[in-house]
Amino acid sequence: MTITSERTAQTVKDPRELVAPEVFSLLVEDIMRYNHVTRAYAERLMGQALVFLKAHADLIKAASKDPADWVRIVPSVPVDEGWHAFLKRTKPYFEFGMAHAGAYLHHVPVVDADILSGAALERTVPILRATGYYVDMEFWEAGAGAGCCPPECSTIGD
Repeated sequence: MTITSERTAQTVKDPRELVAPEVFSLLVEDIMRYNHVTRAYAERLMGQALVFLKAHADLIKAASKDPADWVRIVPSVPVDEGWHAFLKRTKPYFEFGMAHAGAYLHHVPVVDADILSGAALERTVPILRATGYYVDMEFWEAGAGAGCCPPECSTIGD
């Protein structure tokens, strides 16, 4: 008798499928150039940024129907680098947001107690998995969620 978990029985989707192959290639090249990393790392990083953005888009769509469905998720520090790379490619980034959320996906850097405690990142990972796309846990480990904005420019208390 073979026992498999429900998770392993599901097919996990490749996040590269979320954008056109030529867009994925451009983003990987950008990450390699700006961050001085290997192609393999850049591909994995961009994949995780796309999974995050897909989850974020799904939450925006759900909240547009019922605001009670809104949940704040956050990128890890390395994944935020992938988000920044995508933001620089404004046309495909805009098209991604419109296709997946029906809206532009704003990037609003903030550091608050929720992020600093790790609670936001813990809440994010199950939501990423719910997309059905591959979640590479190396990019989502505890301590990776400090945010991209230093504390002196955060909106704590706003």
